[in-house]
Amino acid sequence: MESVQSPRHLVAVFESPVGEALVRLGIEVGFRCTLVEPDSTRSQGLPRPHGDAFVGDLSAAEVTEHTDIVLTEHHRPEIGVVLKEALATNARWIGIVGNPNREGPHLAALRELGVPDEEIARVHRPIGLNIGSRTPAEIAVATLAGLIADRNGRPGGFAF
Repeated sequence: MESVQSPRHLVAVFESPVGEALVRLGIEVGFRCTLVEPDSTRSQGLPRPHGDAFVGDLSAAEVTEHTDIVLTEHHRPEIGVVLKEALATNARWIGIVGNPNREGPHLAALRELGVPDEEIARVHRPIGLNIGSRTPAEIAVATLAGLIADRNGRPGGFAF
């Protein structure tokens, strides 16, 4: 019997502890995962043994309407450019990690690039279920649970 690849695709942008945990756990819950690290000086090298793809920019990530994109850091200087590129795709969902009690730096970065407010509103923040997550693995679990709930039309969602 020929295996059929799941259309569920998680793109974790930025090689970080949260990004690594998202990819590792995402594979376990049925996502095809891609890790994107646009800064080659931060790249840790080849794909990990748990089956993820590793690319240098979002355009190589094969984004479709089944793709969820998560920026795993909020303080990187390239967040505006990466989010603008993500918003130009047909990704199902786009989010960025961050403290829900502070305005995200992505807002100013996107406005500076001329992205209209209605497009900026497509970027979810905070992300994940509100479970009080603190560690990279907890953030990944909360994010994946929220993505699964959202994808399945369940009330777990992202309400804070």
